[in-house]
Amino acid sequence: MNLKIVVYSKSACPQCDTAKRLLESRGLPFEVIQIDDEAERLAFYERCGPSVRQMPQIFINDQRVGGVAGLQAALAQLAQAAR
Repeated sequence: MNLKIVVYSKSACPQCDTAKRLLESRGLPFEVIQIDDEAERLAFYERCGPSVRQMPQIFINDQRVGGVAGLQAALAQLAQAAR
């Protein structure tokens, strides 16, 4: 299965580090887009929707799955579908 995974992250973010370690532990390639500028981050949140106010934000095949919990759920669902 070929997945395009993008992690929108910021510096000094424990949840961002957790998401990246999870993907690395699964051997899944991913792209990291660092958004450290607050104005850029707020604009990014606006594009994602009114409920988005934290990092990381993870997209799989251009669909937002959310943060770490969303990533875990999406990976579990993908594993189930692969069976």
